[in-house]
Amino acid sequence: MTDDLIARARKIKLIAFDVDGVMTDGTLFLGDDGEEYKGFNSLDGHGLKMLKGSGIELAIITGRSSRVVEYRAKNLGIEIVHQGAHDKLVVYEALCRELNLACEDTAYMGDDVVDLPVMRRAGLAITVPAAPELVKAYSHFTTVREAGRGAVREACEFIMRAQGTLDAALAPYLK
Repeated sequence: MTDDLIARARKIKLIAFDVDGVMTDGTLFLGDDGEEYKGFNSLDGHGLKMLKGSGIELAIITGRSSRVVEYRAKNLGIEIVHQGAHDKLVVYEALCRELNLACEDTAYMGDDVVDLPVMRRAGLAITVPAAPELVKAYSHFTTVREAGRGAVREACEFIMRAQGTLDAALAPYLK
């Protein structure tokens, strides 16, 4: 990890996530009734809870709309959820204004070209190994773990490690 990358991570007060291809592996399961199903990773979920517990604000900004995303966010204590965000940059900029945060104090984790406008503004842009090369080119950090398979947890732990909060978050499990 470079000093610049660690310095970026130390500033983070908010991280926003795309859903499909980041919090999930990107597969969309659609039932005959039109109901949408997604598979989430429990490692990612616990990473999000630890990150929130360390004082970082969490948000979801996704282009799709799904009741399962609302349920997952509620389960994880993520209160800022923007679904159906066809212009993610507009949503992101409004969120920064609402929370009175500078862009460099935010991180965004996305996986496709629709995420690039936000990734290019955020202080820390994170992506996954399966992202297109263009997305990786604009990312500061590419996880080793795949989307829906611990990539979010890796990003959470990276930020916590940079901010010096990871050991405290893990300490209760090492008693």
